[in-house]
Amino acid sequence: MKRYYIAYGSNLSEEQMARRCPTATIVGTTILKDWRLLFDGPASIERKQGYQVPVLIWDIQPEDERSLDRYEGYPSYYRKEMLKVKVKGQIIDAMVYIMNTNKESQPGQFYYDVLDKGYERFGFNKKILEKALQESEMY
Repeated sequence: MKRYYIAYGSNLSEEQMARRCPTATIVGTTILKDWRLLFDGPASIERKQGYQVPVLIWDIQPEDERSLDRYEGYPSYYRKEMLKVKVKGQIIDAMVYIMNTNKESQPGQFYYDVLDKGYERFGFNKKILEKALQESEMY
């Protein structure tokens, strides 16, 4: 059975994913409606009416998921949730990592630049990324 993974943070980087998950392949992009991008250093998402988060969907193998679990600090730092998303006209179940605590703090410049490049690469609306940064500055 296929396993799909929703990336919204540093795993928008094809270069980083190639190192972390060499057998992962990009399926496509979509928007998570009524979800908000936020930063607690690294990125996370939370349900929030009226917000949206552009995401990249990856097809991953079991060894890729084990690698992602280690990288994301699962289960202590990030938990996994399954979401239904529409990609290329199909509804699929996909796994996403969500931070267990959201204190909201600024990301490092290198990390933010990785996301900025991912938004550029996949044609995502950069206003969403900029708003998440701005909102993290308020805390």
